[in-house]
Amino acid sequence: MTAQLLEMKDIDKSFSGVKVLDKAQFSLESGEVHALMGENGAGKSTLMKILNGIYSRDGGAVKVRGVDQTLSSPSAAQKLGIVMIHQELNLIPHLSVMENIFLGREFTFGSTGLLDWRKMKREANRYLSRLGLTIDPETVVGELSVGQQQMVEIAKAVSNHAEILVLDEPTAALTDREIDALFDLIASLKKQGVGMVYISHRMEEIFRICDRITVMRDGRYAGTERAAETNMDQIVKMMVGRELKDRYPKAAVTPGEEKLKVEGLSLKDVLHDISFTVRAGEIVGIAGLMGAGRTELAKALFGVTPIDRGTLYVNGKPVRIRKPIDAIRAGIALVTEDRKGEGLLLPMSVSDNLSMPNLKSLSRLGFLSGTEQRSLSEAMIKQLLIKAYGGDQPVGSLSGGNQQKVVIGKWLAANPQLFILDEPTRGVDIGAKKEIYDLINKLASQGVAIIMISSELPEVLGMSDRILVMHEGKLTGEFSREEATQEKIMRCATGGGEPHAS
Repeated sequence: MTAQLLEMKDIDKSFSGVKVLDKAQFSLESGEVHALMGENGAGKSTLMKILNGIYSRDGGAVKVRGVDQTLSSPSAAQKLGIVMIHQELNLIPHLSVMENIFLGREFTFGSTGLLDWRKMKREANRYLSRLGLTIDPETVVGELSVGQQQMVEIAKAVSNHAEILVLDEPTAALTDREIDALFDLIASLKKQGVGMVYISHRMEEIFRICDRITVMRDGRYAGTERAAETNMDQIVKMMVGRELKDRYPKAAVTPGEEKLKVEGLSLKDVLHDISFTVRAGEIVGIAGLMGAGRTELAKALFGVTPIDRGTLYVNGKPVRIRKPIDAIRAGIALVTEDRKGEGLLLPMSVSDNLSMPNLKSLSRLGFLSGTEQRSLSEAMIKQLLIKAYGGDQPVGSLSGGNQQKVVIGKWLAANPQLFILDEPTRGVDIGAKKEIYDLINKLASQGVAIIMISSELPEVLGMSDRILVMHEGKLTGEFSREEATQEKIMRCATGGGEPHAS
C-alpha cells in the first residue's frame, strides 16, 4: 500500500487583487508520477511555487506526510524533502558536476574549511551511479548536453534526500535519446519511493509515464483521473472546458506563385547544398532530429548567419541577405525557437515588444508616436487574444503561450510575405496551440508563405502541405501531405534517405 506524501487542499492565491488560485487541490503518493496539467495561466506554476516555498499561500492547507506545513522558503521546503527542478536549469556552468551537486553543502576536513575533494568525488559518484549515470564528477557542467545537465540536477535533488520531486517541462530541450534516459531515471526513482510531480504539455509523454493526471483550469481544480482509465480527448476537455475536435485544423489552401526559392545554400560544416521552394499560401514543414540543421537553416535564411554559397530568390528576384535587416526588407520574418532569449525583451512591455520591428512605420519625423504604438498594441492584443492586463504589462510576466503570441504579433504588423516559424508551439498549452494553428491557417489563406520547423512529428504531418526532412545539414527527403508518414520521415531523419517527391 502506497503512502500519501503530499496533500494540498483549498489553496488560494492572489496577486495585486487578481485571484490566480481558487480552492486549488493536489495530492501525491510515494513512488508515483502524478501529472499536473492545464493551459498556460491555469495556475500550475503558482501552485508548485507555493509547494516549493517561493510564494506564500493566502488560504488552504499543505500537508507533507500528514503534517501541516507552512513552507516559508525554498530551504524550508528542501528540509522536508521537496525539490523543484525548473525548466531553466539552476546549475553553474563553469563549476564541475560534483561542485554543483554539493554547492553550499561541500565536504571539508573538520573545522579547517579545506575542501575534501576526494570525498566529494566519491559521494557524487555514489549518487550518479545510484541513478544509472556514467558522468565523470570532475566534468565541467558547461561541457555537458542539456539532457546530461538535467540528470545532474536530479542527482543533486537525490543527494538532498528529495522525496517529492517537481519536474517542470523536463523534456523541452532534450533529444529523443535523452528523453528515454530521463524516463529510465524516473522509473528508477519510482522504485525508490520518490513521488514526482510532472508538468508537461506533451500529451504522449503524460500517458507514457504518469500514474495519475490532475487538471487545473483558470486557477481552479478541474479533476483527477488515472492515466490508464482516461484518454487525450477527455483530458483536453478538462483543460479547456470544451472539446478540440481536430488537434491539427489544417485549412485547405491552393498554393499560389513561388515566394521563395533557395538554390545550393551552404554554410561551412553546417548546411550542405540545400535547395527548395515555398509558394504563396503554402505551409512547408521541416522535420529532423535535434542537430539536423533546421534552426541553422532558419537563421541562415533570416541573415543571422551569413551563408557561404547559394542564391535566394524572393518573388523571382535574387536577394542578398547578409543580416536580419536585409531579410526584413525582403519581407521575411523569423519567429525564433528561443522566444525568451532571442524573440522578446522580457523586462519591457507587451507594447514595446510588439513595436520593435515596426518602429519606422510607428514614427513621425523620427519620433515614436505613442498614439500609433498604442493603436498597434491594442489591435494585436485583440486579434491574437493575448491575455494581458494591457499593453503596459511586462511581457516576461505573461504565460508561455501568450509570450509566443507576442513574438508572432510583432512580425504580423510588418506584413511579411514569408513567415519562418521555428518550434512555434514549444512549451505552449493545447488551447493556445489551437489558436496558433488557426493563425497559421489564416496567414496561409492570405497568401503568406510559411516555413514551419517542429520537433513534434504529428504537428508537422498535421499542418504541412509539403514536408522537407533534414539530416546532418542536408535535405534527405521531401514528401507531399498525402504521401508523408512518420515512418518515412524518421527513415530520412536518421539518414536512411528517400527519393525526393517534388
